[in-house]
Amino acid sequence: MANREDSLFLKLSLPIAIFAVGIFYFVINPSTFAYTPKCPFYTFTGLYCPGCGSQRALHDLLHGNIWAGLQHNFLLLLAIVLIGYKVYWSFRGTTKTTHNLLHNNATPWVILALVIAFWILRNIPLKPFLILAP
Repeated sequence: MANREDSLFLKLSLPIAIFAVGIFYFVINPSTFAYTPKCPFYTFTGLYCPGCGSQRALHDLLHGNIWAGLQHNFLLLLAIVLIGYKVYWSFRGTTKTTHNLLHNNATPWVILALVIAFWILRNIPLKPFLILAP
């Protein structure tokens, strides 16, 4: 019986955590609230990391400002899709006929390549790449 309770706890913990973070960033505007965490990579180097702007982007997305949110961090869209996919699979369960794309060996490498490419491109100070900066 304890195994079943642990499984239910694990399945519910991710959606509850996402909901709590969503409420926090809906209420708090990271642009004006002084106590939201600042990016240590940007503070030390002056370069944008892949996560720079994601707090402001999340706040804007939760308020329905989709384009403004994506302008802060385009990579947040990939994160939302991946988290949604993970939540979907955690509640759907698995059978022998289903195939979860996140369990493919190439998936982490593709995600890593996208994150590194985004990281490099958003720090190039030329016209087409300036849209990627937060």
